[in-house]
Amino acid sequence: MLLGVNIDHVATIRQARKGIEPDPVMAATLAILGGADGITVHLREDRRHIQDRDLNMLKDFVPVELNLEMAATKEMIGIAIKTRPDFVTLVPEKRQELTTEGGLDVGAQKTHIREAIKKIHAAGIPVSLFINPEPDGIHIAKQIGADMVEIHTGMYANARGTKKEKELTRVANSVRDAVDIGLLVNAGHGLNYDNVSRIASIEGLRGLYIGHSIVSRAVLIGMERAVREMKELIIKAGGKS
Repeated sequence: MLLGVNIDHVATIRQARKGIEPDPVMAATLAILGGADGITVHLREDRRHIQDRDLNMLKDFVPVELNLEMAATKEMIGIAIKTRPDFVTLVPEKRQELTTEGGLDVGAQKTHIREAIKKIHAAGIPVSLFINPEPDGIHIAKQIGADMVEIHTGMYANARGTKKEKELTRVANSVRDAVDIGLLVNAGHGLNYDNVSRIASIEGLRGLYIGHSIVSRAVLIGMERAVREMKELIIKAGGKS
């Protein structure tokens, strides 16, 4: 199972002073040394953390999978086509949110997202959709041409008690449904060192995409070690690399 490390929050620290450190590109290098199979960045329309320069440098220097998270806007599609990451993950985006709050409403935005996928595919770039763990969304993702889906695990991560078990089942069922119709399946959002093992044990997952918890731990113990500890938890849970 792949571990994609999201380095957005390294850039968040940098942007607090509008300076040059810490450098997300250096953080990506250390994450790879720790065992990361991929690097994820979310280039937001307001450029609150990752900057265009970061994306361009990562594309030039990172030897692992580069996943560009972005909104399905004309500007971002143009950037993706120019930069050519290994794949694009389309995500919902609100200016006022602290982090992505949920999956794409693929039913309501079917036509718009289908057109975005066509444009990105025309440049030879695979597309993943960040969606909630719901059957309808998975089937619509397939219908409109997505290559992959990333199942939103935030509800599982935030739940407690019996509700957590229900959310875990929803994620597991969504993974199975997506695999059954021929989609590659990833998962992410809110995963940390305490809750990742049960997600990593779900059969059929291609990769887990984790950012905040790894960067938070890296502040205390270093990026390389923080990534290595997460990778070990995933492998131990059955998500063999």
